[in-house]
Amino acid sequence: MAQGDVVFFDQFLVDVFKKVHNMDSDTIKVGFTDGTTTPATTTADPRWGAGGTTNFLSEEVTPGGNYSTGGPDITAGASVALSGGACVFDSTTNVSISQHASNPTNARWGILFNDTATGKNAVGYVDFGSSTDMSGGDLTITWNASGISSTDQA
Repeated sequence: MAQGDVVFFDQFLVDVFKKVHNMDSDTIKVGFTDGTTTPATTTADPRWGAGGTTNFLSEEVTPGGNYSTGGPDITAGASVALSGGACVFDSTTNVSISQHASNPTNARWGILFNDTATGKNAVGYVDFGSSTDMSGGDLTITWNASGISSTDQA
């Protein structure tokens, strides 16, 4: 950090997330993209649709099989809190997409977004590590309280 840089407190980030994205009533989803754009914490105005600078919806994998347009709802049991001094997301709703011949074959990123918000603001992302073929195996995303998710393809 350079002299004069402004740094935000992690608790402030938690408070902002809770204020902007009401975890009690908003619907949070995770949509899968093909990897055309690599998301980063610096991605400009990320959205799941038009209205921002980066539109991840335009890169959604082709829905089919056990993957529906927009991806699964992960709202139930979702929370944001401080953990280990960082703002972290957790949910008791783990994602499980069962193998199906018509599932997408090129899922690279999971984009978390607020489906209730008018602008469908993207709030985070999950790195699958590489392009994932869900026609050849199940895909599971397990959230945990330290803000880390694990992905597993069987």
